[in-house]
Amino acid sequence: MPQTMQNNSVCLASKVTPSQRQLQWQKLEFYAFCHFGTNTFTGKEWGDGNAAPSLFNPKHLDAEQWVKEIKNAGMRALILTCKHHDGFCLWPSKFTDYSVKSSPFRNGQGDIVKEVSDACKKHGIKFGVYLSPWDRHEKTYGTGAEYDSYFVNQLTELAENYGEIFCFWFDGACGEGKNGKKQVYDWDKYFAVIREKQPNAVISICGTDVRWCGNEAGKYRSAEWSVVPSYIGDQKYTAENSQQADENFAKRVKGTDEDLGSRSAIDGVRDFIWYPCETDVSIRPGWFYHKSQDFKVKSVKKLMDIYYGTVGGNSAFLLNIPPDKNGLISKYDVRVLRKLGKSLRQEFSENLAVSASVSASSENGENKALNVLSADGFWQCAEEDVIPEITLEFAKSVNIDKVVLCENIETGQQIESFEIYAENESGFEKIGSGETVGAKRICRFSPNKTRKIKVKITSYRRIATLKQIELYCKS
Repeated sequence: MPQTMQNNSVCLASKVTPSQRQLQWQKLEFYAFCHFGTNTFTGKEWGDGNAAPSLFNPKHLDAEQWVKEIKNAGMRALILTCKHHDGFCLWPSKFTDYSVKSSPFRNGQGDIVKEVSDACKKHGIKFGVYLSPWDRHEKTYGTGAEYDSYFVNQLTELAENYGEIFCFWFDGACGEGKNGKKQVYDWDKYFAVIREKQPNAVISICGTDVRWCGNEAGKYRSAEWSVVPSYIGDQKYTAENSQQADENFAKRVKGTDEDLGSRSAIDGVRDFIWYPCETDVSIRPGWFYHKSQDFKVKSVKKLMDIYYGTVGGNSAFLLNIPPDKNGLISKYDVRVLRKLGKSLRQEFSENLAVSASVSASSENGENKALNVLSADGFWQCAEEDVIPEITLEFAKSVNIDKVVLCENIETGQQIESFEIYAENESGFEKIGSGETVGAKRICRFSPNKTRKIKVKITSYRRIATLKQIELYCKS
């Protein structure tokens, strides 16, 4: 039994595991946001709900172009802003005229939600929806139950009419409506609709399944815990820390919540939840397309750094790609996305670990060390093994510049620290280390020519596991 289990809070946290919907979501890792609407045509980031529907006319909209470029860049899903804070709906909602049916788009017969969901299905990526609870156009906003019914009606339309939805994404924005009042959102009522209509969908950010990282700048934690104190899952907590005004929020970075799950952070806590992190950032300075930002698209290097810090640091990476006024992903964004996809394929072209032999300091039953090389099973050390080690050995030397570690999170998040060693002529040399693993940890270093890679788990909670070890060198 590891020393860490002397702490009762750590013991309680070690027993928390993800739901099946969270496990399925975790596999997506990297996916897209598409902010699109009247703001695309007015040049605003937050519309006031007064823009005329006649402004909305993306004459060359091609949802398949979006999906193809997003998939080619390595993303596995797309979330569409079906309704932003201005209240304009990208589908012909029966409950308002402030939608595409009142616009020139497709002569008032269009349905962008359908076009995007159909394109996702055709090209094999998941589809998700963003529906803003704050509605600056709808007259019932701020009235309480009447607006809740309106919102539930629109939520039901999306949940019933567009096939399988992997995610319902809600932020905490809550400002005044036309009547000068704010709405107190009935989250439980909204969530009940989703659980009934789309039981496999995660509810993200102001939701119960996926947690916001706390900023929109692409900043990530050095140690990301999926098991956190339960109060962090309260919608009021998320809303209070969310954007409440149209400010340059993309540059905001909060440092006060750097540590959410370490021993010191959870000391004395008795109630925990599995609440994994998602990091959202836009490829541009803004979230909607603005021509003035065509030459301010983030570089491939910047996006790769965020990828390694998020996907490679136990967080999902949600990258916003805003379509332009024509209804297309801009050529400036496409250029970067294609280079990004190429870079990811080069970085992870061949898993060298599959040709290695594997040994460990201990094993537990059927949870053998060899399991880390396949998609089935996992390795688990013996209970008495306080600092377990697992070693991959090659018949001849290979170059390695990345080690990918994955815990078996079905049994919880347990690893608190680890070290990675490569054998050279003078013995084993430490080449990497980290505080947490979780769903995935990617460790990068200068290329090492070696025949042996050793992973040492220097601290863990209840039960140390590794589901997968992968080794790469950029091709």
